[in-house]
Amino acid sequence: MACTNCSCGSSKSDGAKGCGNNGTCGANSCNKLTVFDWLANMSLPSGETPFDCVEVRFKNGRKEFYRNTENLTLSIGDIVATEASPGHDVGIVTLTGELVKIQMKKKGVDYNSAEVLKVYRKASQKDIDIWSAARDREEPMKVRARELAIRLNLEMKISDIEFQGDASKATFYYTASDRVDFRQLIKDYASEFKIRIEMKQVGFRQEASRLGGIGSCGRELCCSTWLTDFRSVNTSAARYQQLSLNPQKLAGQCGKLKCCLNFELDTYMDALKDFPDYETRLKTEKGDAVCQKQDIFKGLMWYAYTDNYAAWHVLSIEQVKEIIDINKDGGLAASLEDFAIEVEQEVEKTYNNVVGQESITRFDQPKKKNRSKSKNRNKNKGREGAVVEGQSALSPQKNNPSRGNQPQRNPQNRSQQSGGNQPQKERQNNAPKENPNPQVQGQNQGQNPQGERSGNRNKRNKRRPGNKDRRNNNEGNNNNEGSN
Repeated sequence: MACTNCSCGSSKSDGAKGCGNNGTCGANSCNKLTVFDWLANMSLPSGETPFDCVEVRFKNGRKEFYRNTENLTLSIGDIVATEASPGHDVGIVTLTGELVKIQMKKKGVDYNSAEVLKVYRKASQKDIDIWSAARDREEPMKVRARELAIRLNLEMKISDIEFQGDASKATFYYTASDRVDFRQLIKDYASEFKIRIEMKQVGFRQEASRLGGIGSCGRELCCSTWLTDFRSVNTSAARYQQLSLNPQKLAGQCGKLKCCLNFELDTYMDALKDFPDYETRLKTEKGDAVCQKQDIFKGLMWYAYTDNYAAWHVLSIEQVKEIIDINKDGGLAASLEDFAIEVEQEVEKTYNNVVGQESITRFDQPKKKNRSKSKNRNKNKGREGAVVEGQSALSPQKNNPSRGNQPQRNPQNRSQQSGGNQPQKERQNNAPKENPNPQVQGQNQGQNPQGERSGNRNKRNKRRPGNKDRRNNNEGNNNNEGSN
């Protein structure tokens, strides 16, 4: 439970507070329903004997009262062996002295009765070892017990298992909405676990109290921390508090209505005493008016005419009582508008930090898209499209299967390499044939491509004078294509 306030120090590797024993430590700090012994530092008057009963706690906060017949010197946190049927049980002392008498009176236990069981002795190390080994068997046994109950198709839930201190008996706590015949189930448990079986039915609220948990308010469950009695909760408690009858919001972890609905019910009942009856009609010259809504905290009531339920008029309690008095005298009020008051609409308060931080609702606003980045992306896409279109215009036969797959080239790079606007494919067509003279070919290897082409042309023109006219025609066509 509340192990963060435990005074046993820390034995966890992560440095968190608490002893880590989950309610079994001897410091009595992490137990639920713990009573503070405010008489611990006070000595008894002379001639008085201490009260002979002690309070002993067992698993999940179950507490019983035992008589100290052996006059043992017991203090809070001692592990004792107590009387059980059969055998003995092992528990932790949680309260001693005169406060035990007050607790027994509060619980309705007669401390003079002979039915009060007794404390045998302080637990030895052997008793503690048997008790710890039995506690370790509870969780795997609970899993197996649920499997056996499901196999028999029983409409019940095994919520918890508690071993006796001497490991001779196990108590199975279960919840069920109807009567369950578990005679065959007990036989299966006895043959499976080889121990004495005791079945005990608990309510859904008691189950939540034993198991514990966190409520919708963010705190530990009231039934597992301080609430000792479970009063019935009706839906009328929610109606008086003007809550919506939503089972998902009004129900707790036990599946029943929340116990906290009764906490403020008396305050609401006292406030409603000043209000007129909700069913009372107001008679006016314009017609009868019925109550639609009431605000208990502000003392306001909303009325509407029977022929126009959409128009509501706000009246205070005093004004409503005044109209009721007029109706009792046999008269009619002029209209609701004469008594209605104007309710000022409250301006929503926004959070402004003096340091200059952003509003706490900044995550509720949708994120604004960066338009500059989107514009740049669109521009880049346009440029890439233009480049692709230019490549397709310059090489329309790119996908021609007869010419083979040729890599795409940037037209700007081709123009820079060629020194003009002449396409590379046309230059290849107009290029001269290989020179059969190896000497001339070796002389032209060290020159640039433009010089190589010009040198080959001059030599070819000298050898073939008839090619001069054809070369001039090709150059004219190339110039026209570049200008286009």
